[in-house]
Amino acid sequence: MRRALRAEWTKLCTVPSTVWLLAATVVATVGIAATVAAGVHLPACAPGTPCPADTARLSLWGVRAGQVTVAVLAVLAVSGEYATGMVHLTLAATPRRFRALGGKLVAVTVAVTAASAVAVAGSVVVAVRIFAARGYTPSRGYPLDLTDPATLRAGLGSVFYLGLIALLGAGIAVVVRDGAAALGAVLALLFAFPMATALVSDATWQRRLHQWSPMDAGLAIQATTDLTRLPLAPWTGLGVLAAWAGGAVILGGLAFRHRDA
Repeated sequence: MRRALRAEWTKLCTVPSTVWLLAATVVATVGIAATVAAGVHLPACAPGTPCPADTARLSLWGVRAGQVTVAVLAVLAVSGEYATGMVHLTLAATPRRFRALGGKLVAVTVAVTAASAVAVAGSVVVAVRIFAARGYTPSRGYPLDLTDPATLRAGLGSVFYLGLIALLGAGIAVVVRDGAAALGAVLALLFAFPMATALVSDATWQRRLHQWSPMDAGLAIQATTDLTRLPLAPWTGLGVLAAWAGGAVILGGLAFRHRDA
């Protein structure tokens, strides 16, 4: 497994698009966080009184954009080998297919998780500074601080969220193989549920769609206020995304094992 992981890591790092997509993930995530923090208008609250505004979630709003570049990276890491025919060399060097696929999934997830940690930490730091400059401070009822347990959970969960998006994208790419089709399938899966929710007027079905949606359920991990009103608890929502990602990886593994390269 170590040899397979080293080989996949080398391939991933030597592709120029990897660096650019990881950098784009950080820039997009932090940039949107700064834009939201600078532009949002929060309700005035009495000093010492908790405000309903979820500043932690607002500071992590850029994760919604970062997930797109993460999905692109994960899909290209898999589909690129099929497009160039390098998958045959990969299997010649690592005949055990599950080991080869496992090495690729670990390499992609580690790279995405590292970039996500930088993006999330940068988003919170930038948002804290901008909110403080605008008077939205903990002393005025806006609890956004890196040492706050709820903020830490939201930030750490956002890193996990992007890592799971990478697994989801890679798993689907193994099944579909074609890069454009795989990316389209991933983005459709992420955004189709929210679009359907907007078209449904029944409150019960809206709640169900939120609960089934990999994006909506997964991003519940960012919530730090009004948790009882959420369709799913934060960690439960992230578990729904993990189930989607796990299902994609299992299907991809079975396809990779039993289908000709």
